[in-house]
Amino acid sequence: MTTSPPVVPPMPRTALEKVRWTLVDGRVIAGQGFVHWVRNPTVVVSVLLYPIVVVLLFGYVLGSAMVVAGGGDYREYLMPGIFAQTMVFGVAATMAAVSSDVAKGVSDRFRAMPISQAGVVVGRSFADMVNSVIELAILVGCGLVVGWGWNEGPGRALAAAGLLLLLRFALIWVGIYVGLHIAPEAAGASWMLLMPLTFLANTFVSPSQLPAWLGAIAAWNPLSATVGATRELFGNPGVGGDSWAAQHPVLLAVAWPVAIIAVFLPLAARRYRRLDR
Repeated sequence: MTTSPPVVPPMPRTALEKVRWTLVDGRVIAGQGFVHWVRNPTVVVSVLLYPIVVVLLFGYVLGSAMVVAGGGDYREYLMPGIFAQTMVFGVAATMAAVSSDVAKGVSDRFRAMPISQAGVVVGRSFADMVNSVIELAILVGCGLVVGWGWNEGPGRALAAAGLLLLLRFALIWVGIYVGLHIAPEAAGASWMLLMPLTFLANTFVSPSQLPAWLGAIAAWNPLSATVGATRELFGNPGVGGDSWAAQHPVLLAVAWPVAIIAVFLPLAARRYRRLDR
């Protein structure tokens, strides 16, 4: 008995068809990521529990000893920092997922299929953004429970959430690029680099309370821009400072992620295309 050859979908010809092809295949790849989460719920739960534990630890255990520069409740100061730190830590999950797919040959199978190769990395970004929205929603609920709130209206609060997700989207491309270069074991150890990056910022204390040279580094940390901007938009304490970066946090909270995307998105796409070289 003869079997008919597999049906290969026609290749897109116009730019619009290529974009549609990429988005459709990206949605399918993102669905594959959601299946992994359903089948490995312990991984998802552990990722979601970490920021909640940090809120309780810093808000109640260490928060009583913390002083906000300029005055104000420390838990209100803390929450925007926790929001942004969680967005940064998400890059470790991206690196781990990408490097695992490469090590297990999943990426090779995708490359051998008649699908949009750009759709593979776009699908990864879709999946991670959905995960980040869920994480942020859980953190907002946790913050409301411990006494945090937004004081400038829902419109500015949504703008703050948008800046947090913009930072996460930018770092997804860093995670994809790095994940395509390293082994899963190295991706798992990335916390050792991410932890000091998130502490050397205005996440937990004001840069003005650090030694001068550390304070200068912390003030220009991209994370500090997002944290400062969200504090301003939420109406939380700790806004402002003497440096230019501290006085223009919203501008930098947009500029830093856009610059990161401009650099790492094409690098990640190029590295994926050259994966077998």
